[in-house]
Amino acid sequence: MSETRSDNYYDFSAIEKRWQQYWQTNKTFAATETPDKPKYYVLDMFPYPSGDGLHVGHPEGYTASDIVARYKRMKGFNVLHPMGYDAFGLPAEQYAVKTGTHPRITTENNVNKIRSQIKQLGFSYDWDREVNTTDPGYYKWTQWIFLKLFNSYYDHVENRARPIDDLVHRLESGELVVTFDNKYLVVPVSGAMAAIGGIEIGARKWHELTPPEQRAFLSEYRLAYQAEVAVNWCPELGTVLANEEVIGGVSERGEHPVIRKPMRQWMLRITAYAERLLADLDGLDWSEGIKKLQQDWVGKSVGADVDFTVAGYDETIRVFTTRPDTLFGATYMVLAPEHPLVDVIVTSEKKSEIDKYREEAARKSDLDRTDLAKEKTGVFTGAYAVNPVNNEQIPIWISDYVLISYGTGAIMAVPAHDSRDFEFAKKFNLSIIQVVNPPKDIRILSGIKKEIRVKNGEVTLDMPPVDEDAIDDSPQSLWQSYYDMIRRSEIAYTGDGVAINSNQFNGQPTEKFKENITAWLEENGLGRASINYKLRDWLFSRQRYWGEPFPIVHLEDGSIVALDESELPLLLPEVESYKPSGDGESPLANIDDWLNITYKGQKGRRETNTMPQWAGSCWYYLRYIDALNENAPFDKEKEKYWMPVDLYVGGAEHAVLHLLYSRFWHKLLYDLGWVSTKEPFKKLVNQGMILGNDGQKMSKSRGNVVNPDTVIEQYGADSMRLYEMFMGPLDAVKPWNMQGVEGVYRFLQKAWRLIIDRDGNPQSAIVNEPAQDESLRLLHKTIKKVTTDIENMAFNTAISQMMIFVNEYSRLPRISKKAMESFVILLSPFAPHIAEELWQRLGHSGTITYQPWPEFDEGLTRDPEVELAIQVNGKLRDRLTFSAEADEETIKEKALACERVQELLEGKNVRKVIVIKNRLVNIVIG
Repeated sequence: MSETRSDNYYDFSAIEKRWQQYWQTNKTFAATETPDKPKYYVLDMFPYPSGDGLHVGHPEGYTASDIVARYKRMKGFNVLHPMGYDAFGLPAEQYAVKTGTHPRITTENNVNKIRSQIKQLGFSYDWDREVNTTDPGYYKWTQWIFLKLFNSYYDHVENRARPIDDLVHRLESGELVVTFDNKYLVVPVSGAMAAIGGIEIGARKWHELTPPEQRAFLSEYRLAYQAEVAVNWCPELGTVLANEEVIGGVSERGEHPVIRKPMRQWMLRITAYAERLLADLDGLDWSEGIKKLQQDWVGKSVGADVDFTVAGYDETIRVFTTRPDTLFGATYMVLAPEHPLVDVIVTSEKKSEIDKYREEAARKSDLDRTDLAKEKTGVFTGAYAVNPVNNEQIPIWISDYVLISYGTGAIMAVPAHDSRDFEFAKKFNLSIIQVVNPPKDIRILSGIKKEIRVKNGEVTLDMPPVDEDAIDDSPQSLWQSYYDMIRRSEIAYTGDGVAINSNQFNGQPTEKFKENITAWLEENGLGRASINYKLRDWLFSRQRYWGEPFPIVHLEDGSIVALDESELPLLLPEVESYKPSGDGESPLANIDDWLNITYKGQKGRRETNTMPQWAGSCWYYLRYIDALNENAPFDKEKEKYWMPVDLYVGGAEHAVLHLLYSRFWHKLLYDLGWVSTKEPFKKLVNQGMILGNDGQKMSKSRGNVVNPDTVIEQYGADSMRLYEMFMGPLDAVKPWNMQGVEGVYRFLQKAWRLIIDRDGNPQSAIVNEPAQDESLRLLHKTIKKVTTDIENMAFNTAISQMMIFVNEYSRLPRISKKAMESFVILLSPFAPHIAEELWQRLGHSGTITYQPWPEFDEGLTRDPEVELAIQVNGKLRDRLTFSAEADEETIKEKALACERVQELLEGKNVRKVIVIKNRLVNIVIG
């Protein structure tokens, strides 16, 4: 630092400690339900407490939300601004495996470290509401929500979740639930025949079913259920990993090999909420980019289910397609390598090749498998399917670009009109039949890295190499060249057009053909209209110790029973080793006295999987509302007062899964009457990343991590807060620069010296007089600018305006005390410690926290006169002063009449006069 502190004008270290202690002692930011005041709920995405603590990038969002929270208090709102820790997870468990240290100890140490760092920055959190997802008093209610999922089903008629007991009651009263199109219909049991969950119920009543049949039936409808599913299994870590935890076929943590294998897992039926998760985005104040990510993850597609029989087998392959109009062009089928039918239809000659390929596919992540740029691979099964529209036999292949988790795990391949299928067909010399003829008037025709635009005589072309000498540049020639490439099967055409090679449907335009072929499929029992979602049910199991135990017991008769709510929390037992069991189960499988129990008169075994880290973060915003409640997750009346969250600030890395999962749980609780809003988060803001001074993401491996403790020690918390907001727009990616911290520190020193003299008292220039003239206008301009910028979360420009204010007021011989008090209030959300101290030294007792926010006079924010540049043909010729209220005609007349312009106008004509408000007049002559 080039500036010394010998004058001791601003002892930030002592000031910050004093006011942090004051806030803590007086519980300054404690929130209570106050019905006569408007509420404002400001939420941060809470941190994972790692051993490394925070770096300077982490508090960026916390600072932004704190500015808004402090501002809203001054605007008269009752503000809830809480903090907590997302503390379960793999890192603490891996550390336990290496060192033998209990994850609880590691987590507690990490939490203490981060809490200390956060408190140093003076955020206005209500610390009495602090939550930690690993506290039994918290995860008791996470387990409680799981029980709500387990004991609920989705009523597709009423379009909401209902208790599973309601379904049982309807069955016991003589009704039968029949599955149809992933929904159910309630019909009288008499005379009904239906296969449900593989069980022929027929005319039997509910009480006539065996207990296993009843359990199997209900499992088809529970929102939490068990299933054998293909998962990302990491043998080294001994646990299942989410897709985002696997990069390039290895684990993100430790870079260990990951394979795909089927395992028993708990699943949550989030797919039941797919349509609501899409529809309810409309009313949210989120960026369009974040909404688009949510929409893409749900992935709604409208099309048709089509059934292909397997030649020589009593088997049917159902596929979903958004282009049923291309059915006549289906020349082969592809199954996902994991598809169960592969084992049934593979020929003996192909089995070893198929097995080898499936083993290789198991090592790849879904992301790797669906990479459009990768070379297509696959193996022919030796079996054939029958195309239902023309009875042609087509070969059945397996390929890893088809996922078992999407659609039905099978596709009909139409290489003439799908780029991936086209590449596959070309590689393996499979038939390509064009069934869509492109129109001659084309907006966009595209293949991979190829595009032609032909519209009203204008052409742009990007296509594979052709003999340029053989064609001219005319639109018709370019069109013909492209058309010929399609016809010669050198490129796939994926757009709409007119049907060809499609029997009775020839000549029909794409949209009409879709409707007609779908109706034809339904009439002939070969398919039906369908809506499909890319969204899959949420895999909710981890083979770990450090997670929430499932409140589930597996009884010896095969039934799965849930604990009563009164038996929660189910605590994690103490263990001697945190290593996985080695057989795909968590370390909990090694604790016999905890594992094996007698429950409700039967011998049983507790569930050994634990919940994923996502579980606790799905609902923490609700626990903040009533964090100390031991009898319920939260009080319903308090929830009605505080919800929804008015502002949610956090990193864009949680733009999909965390938000999607939280919305899902919230909707469940809404359906069951526990919350009063359909959506949890009204407004969402994502802060940008703060990079190291080398322009790279901060990480220990790069050696570019900046510890906030160091910054606070050198410059103080207010300087760090101010700099993080001054670096640029909140959502921008910005590199850290310590010189920038010094710059804002100098500003705070200057603001201090503007108000306080060498003896620590208010400057003698500060007088009990109102501000006058230009200084009054600057004050009101500053109030307006800072107010508007906070509302828009444009904090950098608000700080710039306050810097202008300090610079200008530093030149005044006499300074209004009232103006200084207003300025200190404006500064306080950004730099609260120095603002508290200045407020007190200006003669006020207590905290500045609840002082009313200054109001501005709109008339005083406008200058009475403005100086405009007078240009002739774009060159500066004069400057004239105008009334700020002058209309455009008055400005034009005065500009044309000025002496310098009159000289230039001699012998010329005025062609145009352009007035740019508050800036210039440009007179165009010729």
